[in-house]
Amino acid sequence: MIEANELTKRYGSTAAVNGLTFTVRPGHVTGFLGPNGAGKSTTLRMILGLNDPTSGTVTVEGRTFRDRPRGLRHIGGLLDASDVHGGRSAHAHLALLARSNRLPASRVTDVLEEVGLAEVARRRIGGFSLGMKQRLGIATALLGDPPVLLFDEPLNGLDPEGVLWVRHLFRRLAAEGRTVFVSSHLMSEMEHTADHLVVIGRGELIADEPLTAFAARSTRLSVTVRTPDPGALAAVLIGEGASVERERDQERDQERDQAKTLTVTGLSAERIGALAFQHQVQLAELATRNASLEDAFMELTADSVEYLAGDRR
Repeated sequence: MIEANELTKRYGSTAAVNGLTFTVRPGHVTGFLGPNGAGKSTTLRMILGLNDPTSGTVTVEGRTFRDRPRGLRHIGGLLDASDVHGGRSAHAHLALLARSNRLPASRVTDVLEEVGLAEVARRRIGGFSLGMKQRLGIATALLGDPPVLLFDEPLNGLDPEGVLWVRHLFRRLAAEGRTVFVSSHLMSEMEHTADHLVVIGRGELIADEPLTAFAARSTRLSVTVRTPDPGALAAVLIGEGASVERERDQERDQERDQAKTLTVTGLSAERIGALAFQHQVQLAELATRNASLEDAFMELTADSVEYLAGDRR
């Protein structure tokens, strides 16, 4: 378990992290989300004892990380997969860490096999691709077989097979009763992987709740409508204050009697159905689409974005 209590980190007059209080519990994959500059990396570094808090505390299994002389037995972390000596081999890198943490040498072989690097274990890390370095970083985190695991952007550089492997790995680790804390910008992947979310913006807590509850807070619910007469229906719905977007899918249109698909926001499915009946517009499909994690994230962190493309402030 990771527990942060009023965790604050200031650099001069700037608060990178401001009064964060949250708990990351075992048995779940907890996603750590926030816009660029939100304070995620600073928070992770404080958990691992790489930065000192200005005030507040953060503990792992009831103790600060620095109080544990052989830390890899208690928490495994991946912050920057490229931050490793390129002249060493993967095996040598892990063997050194194993010795310093009094871990059996067999763990080096075990984790290299688990992450799929056994065949390149004697190659120098400097020749590894980013995806291979990510796998080595994950192997490093797993080396001590710890109860708590922390990953910062672990999917960078991985191919689709690697992404799927990481997703299953995190879920397996959580199912074993471990605490798994994952920071990522890939909303679609978090939607498939995380059970719980801690979301921050400008160093402050925005949400600490199950993923489904966070996604449900979005107001961007939409309705998918298929109709042979999209122009007439769109005019009616826009007249009622809805926003309407037309999707073009020629192959599907041919297969489904030329019906066109509209995406409607601002009106419920029930109201759309009633309006279509009132104006005698035939419907082929009417379905509510739940908001995605990305929808909720973009909406609920809009006021916390540090940098906006196109100077949209």
